[in-house]
Amino acid sequence: MYAVPILTTEVFRPDQQVIGPVHAVAVVSKSLIQDITANVKNWTVGGELNAYSNLIEDAVHLALTRLAERARERGASAVVGVRLCSTEVAEGAAEVIAYGTLVGL
Repeated sequence: MYAVPILTTEVFRPDQQVIGPVHAVAVVSKSLIQDITANVKNWTVGGELNAYSNLIEDAVHLALTRLAERARERGASAVVGVRLCSTEVAEGAAEVIAYGTLVGL
């Protein structure tokens, strides 16, 4: 799935070397048509806005993939204490930031 294990746990094994912090950012957007369709659904019938859900899912996957690639490039065997945060950077666009601590054996 990813180049190195990505874990939310903050527990370090005694034999793990802490390499340092790492982060990755993904900013994704929808097309104008998807944005209009989602807004019409929101204003009329409600329910889950699949276009927005898919947008965030794609951004999370991209951010975690980039996080793992950076970890591998720096020689880490895993990323621990991984956290995600999200913001809207523009209308119809979302930013997901993934960050954690690189560890090695």
